[in-house]
Amino acid sequence: MDAIAAAPVALALALAGVLCGCGAPASRVEGATQAALTFERALTGGDYLRACAQLAPQTRQQLEEEEHEQCVSALRDQKPPTAGEAREAEVYGRQALLRIQGDTLFLSQFGDGWKVVAAGCVPQGEKPYRCSLKSG
Repeated sequence: MDAIAAAPVALALALAGVLCGCGAPASRVEGATQAALTFERALTGGDYLRACAQLAPQTRQQLEEEEHEQCVSALRDQKPPTAGEAREAEVYGRQALLRIQGDTLFLSQFGDGWKVVAAGCVPQGEKPYRCSLKSG
């Protein structure tokens, strides 16, 4: 696994010991949760432009490079899983892991707010999460 592909893995390991945003201010947990839910609702509603706006720049770029199309078309074609209500949020510094009914997402905080770094993530036991949408 190269260093770029290991980024979501490192994030998962860094967040593994954090429980429900322990130590993180409620506003940070709420911000990360709302960003994840905005992304999921946009996917569910077919608002791929809004969903693309919720992606971290490197995740959006990776999606477009892999699919050889603009983000909106790539998301529509890829049909990532959509989810329901938030179940658990783990926030540590500028990173977050959100477990939502039907999906697990990783987020990072940028200057303009929380952005989705990886989505469609499935735990693999002792191995890193496998994510259908992620940065390189």
